[in-house]
Amino acid sequence: MSNQPRRARGFTLLEMLVVLVIIGLVAGLVGPRLFAKVDSSKVQTAGVQIKLLRGAVESLRMDIGSYPTSEQGLDMLVTPPTDPKLRERWKGPYLDEAVPLDPWNNPYQYRVPGEDGRPFSIISLGADGKTGGEGIDADIGLAKKPGTDAQN
Repeated sequence: MSNQPRRARGFTLLEMLVVLVIIGLVAGLVGPRLFAKVDSSKVQTAGVQIKLLRGAVESLRMDIGSYPTSEQGLDMLVTPPTDPKLRERWKGPYLDEAVPLDPWNNPYQYRVPGEDGRPFSIISLGADGKTGGEGIDADIGLAKKPGTDAQN
């Protein structure tokens, strides 16, 4: 047996730096693709929620005989109207939970009358929370018009 202490084997600083550079390069290539998928999934989620809200508004209209006014808004889907005549016909709530916020935590916009001659519109203002925009900032819920990025 030898009385020499055993040398601990480990990684050198250079080896650690090489590994960190490789991890950084991989993250640089994969990261943007993953974030693009997150953005597109938020746009799809907003579209699905808008369709759900439209269906609930149509069910409400069939029960009370009219669409909620802009003032009553989407809250009428979960809260009975104050008008006694409407309250008598209201068979809600028409949603299992409160009216959801859009995927960017902004309230959906309910407008009466709606765009393009529709009786009402439900719109998400997109990632920027402002009217108009392009890409993920585009308004969601409007019929696409030539020359615009608005999505249905």
